[in-house]
Amino acid sequence: MSENKEKKSVFMSKLLKENPVFGLYLGICSTLAISTSINNAIGMGVCVTIVLVLSNILVSCVRNITPEDIHIPVYIVIIASLVTVVSMVVHAFAPTLFSSLGAFLDLIVVNCIILGRAEAFASMNPIGPSAKDGLNMGLSYTVSLLAISLIRQLLGTGMITWDNPFTGANVFSLRIIPETFTLPLMTSQVGAFLTFACLAAAVAAINNKEAK
Repeated sequence: MSENKEKKSVFMSKLLKENPVFGLYLGICSTLAISTSINNAIGMGVCVTIVLVLSNILVSCVRNITPEDIHIPVYIVIIASLVTVVSMVVHAFAPTLFSSLGAFLDLIVVNCIILGRAEAFASMNPIGPSAKDGLNMGLSYTVSLLAISLIRQLLGTGMITWDNPFTGANVFSLRIIPETFTLPLMTSQVGAFLTFACLAAAVAAINNKEAK
């Protein structure tokens, strides 16, 4: 039991301290831009997680045969190739999600989280730990997106909805806040910055409390 509690404590600690959005402040541009709904958050989170895991694995595989002078271009080519494949799959099977994410799906190539983990972790570690690191970072990024999207969607529209990414049909819809009490500001860019600032401050306060 104590071992399970220790693992849970380590996982929660990494989720907060090593959170790419609220802890390391990476990938903020795409986070603020597409966090308008739960649909976008889940879609982008899954895509980034897939690219993170696969890019970390491939970078780890070629780390010993890649010359130091060209390792960054090699990593970028690997990431760009994976993003292209993921983008084509989403376009083919989930066109509604593809339209919602827009250019930010292709801009995963320049997402600081992916290149950062490739350079800081996968390039120096075996395949197994690199894949695990990519999965942890991807899940942390997805949780961050979901947190921001949930708050913005709930306060901005008063509803929590989720649509089928493959058909676009509504799967779940629940109104929690009456329409007259919603804050349309939360669906705008200002709402994105306010939500991010509040959540980042909360995470920083928790980390500071643990440090003391």
